[in-house]
Amino acid sequence: MTEERLQRRLAAILAADVVGYSRLMDRDEAGTLARLKALRGEVFDPVTSRFGGRIFKTTGDGALVEFASAVDAVQCAVEVQRELAERNAAVAEDLRAVLRIGVSLGDVIVDEDDLYGNGVNVAARMEGLAEPGEICISENVHEHVSGSLEVDFVDIGAQTVKNIERPIRCFRVRLGPVASVATKALAAVEKPSIAVLPFDNMSGDAEQEYFSEGITEDIITALSRIRQLFVMARNTSFTFKGRSVDVQAVARELGVRYVLEGSVRKAGRQVRITAQLIDGASGNHLWAERYDRELEDIFAVQDEITQVVAGALEPEISKAEFERVRRTPTDNLDAWSQFQIGMHHFHQVTKNGDEDARTCFRAAIALDPSFSAPHASLARTYARGAMTELPEDIDEHFQIALAGAKEAIALDREDAYAHTALGLALQNTDADASIRAFEEALSINPNLAVAHFGIGMAFISGKQPERAISHLETAKRLSPRDPITHLFNGILGCAHFALGDYEAAIEWSSRGGLDVRRRGRIGAMRIAALAQLGREAEMMRERDELLEIIPHIIISRAVAANPGLGPAYEDGLRKAGVPE
Repeated sequence: MTEERLQRRLAAILAADVVGYSRLMDRDEAGTLARLKALRGEVFDPVTSRFGGRIFKTTGDGALVEFASAVDAVQCAVEVQRELAERNAAVAEDLRAVLRIGVSLGDVIVDEDDLYGNGVNVAARMEGLAEPGEICISENVHEHVSGSLEVDFVDIGAQTVKNIERPIRCFRVRLGPVASVATKALAAVEKPSIAVLPFDNMSGDAEQEYFSEGITEDIITALSRIRQLFVMARNTSFTFKGRSVDVQAVARELGVRYVLEGSVRKAGRQVRITAQLIDGASGNHLWAERYDRELEDIFAVQDEITQVVAGALEPEISKAEFERVRRTPTDNLDAWSQFQIGMHHFHQVTKNGDEDARTCFRAAIALDPSFSAPHASLARTYARGAMTELPEDIDEHFQIALAGAKEAIALDREDAYAHTALGLALQNTDADASIRAFEEALSINPNLAVAHFGIGMAFISGKQPERAISHLETAKRLSPRDPITHLFNGILGCAHFALGDYEAAIEWSSRGGLDVRRRGRIGAMRIAALAQLGREAEMMRERDELLEIIPHIIISRAVAANPGLGPAYEDGLRKAGVPE
């Protein structure tokens, strides 16, 4: 066999899966089977055939289809989702058969009537990234279909997915109002709302990216601290980095009224910053300005931009409110620069990125020990590592995080990120103190998505999962395109586990294609939930994957990192065969 030449071909692969299949079967087995049979016979199979698709594999709740054309594959997916949404309009919400669909284009290996290979694997990962009722496609599919179909696409950035070595840039297909039956639109907000897009680096030097990123982040942070405004989170805004965008389309997608964009050019000690505020509904420019200043004046420029923008959005904002948000983080520009380079690494959300970030944060602290921000961010890297990696020295991670957070607060009690770091450091040992820390952070910055996410975790630890859910949903609204949405959804899964709804725990933690290498405590929760549901094959597979990545995991360490889930969690881990 090894000497035989493998038969290969290029193919577009469509992967479809029924959302919540086990829950539907448990609730109404006969009815579910009948509805799925009708879905196949009346919608999926006929539409697939019409677009030249060949179904080469089926399971109880899914199918894989081969197409010769990427355009045909995506058009088929669109029509299936639209027809299904129309049919579901007459069905009770808890009984609807809703699909996720993923489409990829790649090389496949032919084995009689079956197909294998990277093209098939990526399609399955695209399906896992899709929300219920949606379609997610890979970048190479987007290149083939963009401009050929009457649908819009939303770039959701590079995503790290299981068993695929490199991150894959992905796009969501915007299906329009017909498909809204199966999807949830972003809720409108009563406050004036704004997204600050990453300022373009016009310096011609890639190493200056951190500088323009830092200016953007500082403006986002300052605006976020104004209570009268709703400000889109940094992580969502930065998914538009480096792209030519339609500002009105961005405003519609994010559900905001205003967009701020700009550019930065740095040459020696001179800096030029341009900024323009745009009405997202009309596309009209409300304000624009150019600043040519000495490098030492950048904080004053940031303050001026913040004040002008906030005043345009909400004229009644008081002078006292502006004074509250005006903050010069440090007089040492080298320390600020090291901190911004560190944040560039921090936002990669990888173990190596965290290690590089720590080096930069320590350098910033050495340059200016009174600068609060690097202390807080250093603490956050250790708290995040403890929760995602479940390291053998997990207690030491939390102790370092606690010390850094306390130092940051001592230096600046008005630093919301410092209080957030404290909440993260305490959430597995002192839920009440953790909640208080996050509440303090939110009193300073009510738009801080990571603080809403953190207090959600703290409420779970404090055995208040119902309260956790509302904060986690707020975090998702503040940052709907966040690269760590998989963590938001995973912790929502933990909240549902704590409520005893193991199906919902699995369903939520499956959203966003969460990679086992990045889910630590969430992966352990999933194993326990699968064990409690008796889904042994899935449980054993996920347990083995997690043990391969985190070989030192033991029940006591997993429980310590995920308090508040109750006896069922420890019992589930034991049923799954996690070492004592």
